[in-house]
Amino acid sequence: MLPLRHPLHVAKAAASVDQLSGGRLVLGVASGDRPVEFPAFGVDIERRPVLFREYFEMIRHVLEREYPTLTSTAGVLAANADLVPKPGGRLPMLVTGNSGQPLPWIAGHADGWITYPRGIDLQAKTVARWRGEVHAARPGAFKPFVQSLYVDLANDPRLPPTPIHLGFRAGRHFLLRFLDSLRVVGVNHVILNLKYGARPASEVLEEIGTDVLPALADAQGDKPVGGELEPSGAEVNDTLAPQH
Repeated sequence: MLPLRHPLHVAKAAASVDQLSGGRLVLGVASGDRPVEFPAFGVDIERRPVLFREYFEMIRHVLEREYPTLTSTAGVLAANADLVPKPGGRLPMLVTGNSGQPLPWIAGHADGWITYPRGIDLQAKTVARWRGEVHAARPGAFKPFVQSLYVDLANDPRLPPTPIHLGFRAGRHFLLRFLDSLRVVGVNHVILNLKYGARPASEVLEEIGTDVLPALADAQGDKPVGGELEPSGAEVNDTLAPQH
């Protein structure tokens, strides 16, 4: 949550993790959505959108320039100090949700967009809108569309889905159908959250890695995965209630 953290601390921590991970960090940032936290940090919650934009640009500035010069509400740099370490390359910064910003701003400034799970048809429209905004802001640029998804993966691989908060409980066959349907409509990455899972996370990750990801890796173009796993419209599309 950028408005509740000093942007220089965020930038330094992010660059350090990027170095330690060999350039694997993708930094997701947000404006925060828990009103109780803002008074505790002495931050006016109504200033979230302004602070988010300012801190976002400050982080980008100090990560990409040596001995930068800038003035912000967070402090002043007068070309007499540098933030080290620097990341190994350009550090990807993805905006989570809207963070108080219009979508054209996100398309123009962020390296990608992390949004919420929706039914397949609604998510397809959201993807199309994102692609249009990216094209308008940066013609020819690729900026990934990312979504979260809570999953409680059942032992029975054929268990049909039942909704949970921002996701579903189901067997791996439905999980594969759902993920493949997202792939077909243009979702680039899915962040799987196992918070509400009944099984050990290590066991679920092993099953996903062995039985789900290989099938997705073999999928091509706009064709769904074959045979008995082909999406069944209503089952896949109606699993998630629309989220805005």
